[in-house]
Amino acid sequence: MVGSMAALLAGTGGARAAAVPSFTFAGIDGGRYDTADWRGKPVLIVNTASLCGFAAQFDDLQAVQDRYAPRGLIVLAVPSDDFAQELADAAAVKEYCAINFDLTLRMTEISHVKGAKAHPFYRWMAEAHGFRPGWNFNKVLLGGDGQPRGTWGAPVNPLSDRITGAIDAALG
Repeated sequence: MVGSMAALLAGTGGARAAAVPSFTFAGIDGGRYDTADWRGKPVLIVNTASLCGFAAQFDDLQAVQDRYAPRGLIVLAVPSDDFAQELADAAAVKEYCAINFDLTLRMTEISHVKGAKAHPFYRWMAEAHGFRPGWNFNKVLLGGDGQPRGTWGAPVNPLSDRITGAIDAALG
C-alpha cells in the first residue's frame, strides 16, 4: 500500500516538485517493510519467481547484499506469479529459497508486479517512471532519496558492472 504521499513541496521561484511516496510491502514472514524506513539508503528491489530460468540470480542477489549491506544497501525480493513461474504459496517460496539458496534477503509475500492489481510500488514505477517488469528478475535501484537510479531487465546479472556501479554511486 502506498504510505503517506506528501503534498507538493514548494520549490524556489514557485516551482513545485512531487514528494516521493513511501510504499509498504507485507513480509513473507509477517510484518511489514516500509520504504520510508529506508530513506537515506539505496534499495535494490527485484521481482522474483522460484521456478524461473533466472532463479540462479538469487545467489547473486545474496552476494550483492553480503557485499553492500555493511555500507547501507537494502535488497528486497518481491516474489510474483505474474509470469506463471512462482510456487503456490509463501511457505513454499520461503522453503524453496532457504533450501536452494540459503537466502537472508528481505522478501515480501507473493505480489502482483504488473497490471491493474500491481503492488502500488510497481504502479508508481509504471506511471511515474515508465518502468514495467517484462519478466521475472527485473531490478529497480532506488537512491537514498527514494527516486529510481536505474532499472534492469532479467538478463542483467545483479553482480554486473552496470548494477554494482550504480550501487556504488548511490552509496557515495
